[in-house]
Amino acid sequence: MNRTTQLTTALYFTTDTVIDWVDIFTRPCYKHIVMESLSYCQKEKGLIIYAWVLMSNHLHMIVGTSGKSSLSDIIRDYKKYTSKAILRELHENIHESRKKWMLNLFEFASSQDIKNKNYKFWQEGNDAQFIYSKDYLNQKLHYIHANPVTAEIVKAPEDYLYSSAIDYSGGKGLLNITLIE
Repeated sequence: MNRTTQLTTALYFTTDTVIDWVDIFTRPCYKHIVMESLSYCQKEKGLIIYAWVLMSNHLHMIVGTSGKSSLSDIIRDYKKYTSKAILRELHENIHESRKKWMLNLFEFASSQDIKNKNYKFWQEGNDAQFIYSKDYLNQKLHYIHANPVTAEIVKAPEDYLYSSAIDYSGGKGLLNITLIE
């Protein structure tokens, strides 16, 4: 269900990027892991999503929280869970033609980071930028929804399945979002 709200909470523009910009989200099985995890974070952790787009190697969102958990805790947990689930899927997917190449990249990335033992999927941080004005909010909202058009994946933002653009066009997207007035 989409809700429309006047902003009463702090909003952030976030970007989460796959190591070496690997285009793993060209396959639906990996995209579905991200969608399920974001939905879980909404229901159980208080993540409020106002806008989002999942591209081939990164995720942009405009988000806030209900106060159940801090945004940094939610994103940390989301990234930890999706890393493990995507890597498990990658190991088990016998039809993944790029498996060895991707696993080698993720393994090498972990060898450069003392916190990761075997594989590193996401780049460090989430580049959360505080949204300080209505103009900045509108700029980021447009940027998010224009991403698949700029990448020449679709002609119109609302035609891209893995985005909130359809919600802002009067339809229903894959995630429940809170529309910005």
